[in-house]
Amino acid sequence: MTPEQAAGAARPSVLQLGGAFIECPRTLRRARQMGISGWAFFVTGRGAVLGDVRTETVAAAIGILAPDAVADGWESAVRVASPCQVAEVARAECCRWGIDYLAGFPPVGRLIELVEPVVAAADVTGMPLFAAWRGMPVPADAAPASRAAVLLHLLFEYYSGASLMAARAAGMSPMEIILAGPEGESGAVAYGWSPPYPPVGPLVRRRLWAESVGDRIVAQAFGVLTAAQRSELVNLLGTASTGVRMAPPVPD
Repeated sequence: MTPEQAAGAARPSVLQLGGAFIECPRTLRRARQMGISGWAFFVTGRGAVLGDVRTETVAAAIGILAPDAVADGWESAVRVASPCQVAEVARAECCRWGIDYLAGFPPVGRLIELVEPVVAAADVTGMPLFAAWRGMPVPADAAPASRAAVLLHLLFEYYSGASLMAARAAGMSPMEIILAGPEGESGAVAYGWSPPYPPVGPLVRRRLWAESVGDRIVAQAFGVLTAAQRSELVNLLGTASTGVRMAPPVPD
């Protein structure tokens, strides 16, 4: 399996696993206890690692969310907690999510062994969220499942950054990226983009091209693994994704 093939094959599992903690009911409950709404945490849970920055900076870094919606979430969150505090909570919730959903995954240690060098080898150029998240050290006493969860989120940010760069290179606006995806107009509404929307048909081919370019960007980091290791990692990610998807919700 080539690095580019591995990057493409791993993408669905990485996007599902790496972003799961932000939408986890237990995470959102923690956010509400802080006085932060679910949407505000959806924005700040990713963007707070950038520090005390302007909303335009957060919107530019995340990319696919409507700027006005980012402003609403960011400004309401930072009224009750500093970005540094939210970032610490986000990392803690990511670690907690790992305990809840990955502690029972037998090869979690092997997953860490394979993901860690990929994350370390990734080029941060043009990826501020990935760079900022990678700069937040995992606690030294973190359990393996917590470490795996943080690494998976780092991969999520790496893929997200690569996808955004590739889509912009394809001449697509952030709203068009969402419209041409599997969620279509419902996804655009969920991410804060208001109608009227352009026709989707002409956008689909450009999105497919952008996905291939994004995989090519991500493939650079997968090159640190052997072909056999890349296949093993893709399989482990797929198995973990299926297990998390089928797992019952963890009670509070």
